[in-house]
Amino acid sequence: MSTPRISYAHMNATVNPKHVDSLVRFFESGAKPERDDGYGVEIEHLPVRNGSDQAVNYYEPNGVEELLNRMRPYYDADKEYWENGRLVGLARKGISISLEPGAQVECSIGVLHSPEELAVEYDRFRQEIDPILDALDFRLVNYGYQPNTSYADIPVNPKSRYEAMTDYLGRVGQYGLCMMRGSASTQVSIDYQGEQDAIRKLRVGTAVGPILAWFFRNTPYFEGVENPFPLLRQRMWDFLDCQRTNLIPGLYDDRFGWEDYAVDVLSTPMMFADLTHTPEAEGLPEAQKHRAAFRDNAGEIYPDRELNAYEVNHVLSTHFNDVRLKNFIELRHWDSLPVERAQRLTEVIGSLFYNDANLDRLTSYFDGLSDLDVLEAKANLQAHGAESTPYGQPLDFWQEFLGLEGLLADVPGDPAHPDVFQA
Repeated sequence: MSTPRISYAHMNATVNPKHVDSLVRFFESGAKPERDDGYGVEIEHLPVRNGSDQAVNYYEPNGVEELLNRMRPYYDADKEYWENGRLVGLARKGISISLEPGAQVECSIGVLHSPEELAVEYDRFRQEIDPILDALDFRLVNYGYQPNTSYADIPVNPKSRYEAMTDYLGRVGQYGLCMMRGSASTQVSIDYQGEQDAIRKLRVGTAVGPILAWFFRNTPYFEGVENPFPLLRQRMWDFLDCQRTNLIPGLYDDRFGWEDYAVDVLSTPMMFADLTHTPEAEGLPEAQKHRAAFRDNAGEIYPDRELNAYEVNHVLSTHFNDVRLKNFIELRHWDSLPVERAQRLTEVIGSLFYNDANLDRLTSYFDGLSDLDVLEAKANLQAHGAESTPYGQPLDFWQEFLGLEGLLADVPGDPAHPDVFQA
């Protein structure tokens, strides 16, 4: 009798063992046996025109492309990112500026060694960008979704990746194009010491993430009306594409390890193929190097060899689990937050994952948890909101148990509308 697989996802898929080894070595490279306790924080912003509150797109006059071009003097010329002849990203030491599909402006800051450093770096970013925004007559809003524009009226920026994603996500799931064009998030990344530490942080983060998402919710609107979902971001991602979102298959099985994560990622249809850094693809037309991939997984796209660093990062970037493993752990549950709330969230994450006593307490509390328990907790929050009881406990219990005080919930996501908050 053969040993049962940990996960029953992708039952008829095969993977290349050399590719599995490539991903496992990548995970190993991120381990920090000597504690460093670093943070990476990403805050996505919605560009909104002053006066009308309509979304500002990449292409329009005095739009997001012009914003990036005017910001160039503040960033390193050799770290500019151009695609299809147009500027789509900037970077310098400690910070990078990139665009999500609907021209959401993402500010990625790190590595930070204390949550307090976030405000310092972010304030410098705002001092540079705000005068340019004023001149262009639009602003950056920290909500989880565009306040006054439908996804259908927002074009994607010029990255070939996003054209392929539009083709794929527009044909599967429920909210792919809404997520791509209208949503914005806050994400916090943390370190791990090794495989065992990474897995327990993945499990704890997956369990507590939906609860933290409730306390840091920040989405007043969805498709131009009041947002009907307690956790819109969770709703969109859970119904996006079950092959690559929601819980990591097999995560709560005692046998789960890095290799299982690698096999799951490599088994999944790629969504879009990126062969731009694959030497064997030299000479192919550009349209074939960047294309939608509805069926083919990594083993059917990439050569029979170890994957290079670019290919590894691309494969991992096509999965969007609630908590994602790269060469760090990325916690992805939260709406876009103003920096004060993002810093408080980072403090909470530090207290839960870098305080050994707290992490041990949470690991013990959730011992024996199953994926069904987590799915029930997520559904409970969506169904009952303020009256929900995730894992059988009311939200008052979780606020105290997780140390969720002083959450700065009165800080608006859009200072132009200081009285607007998600109910």
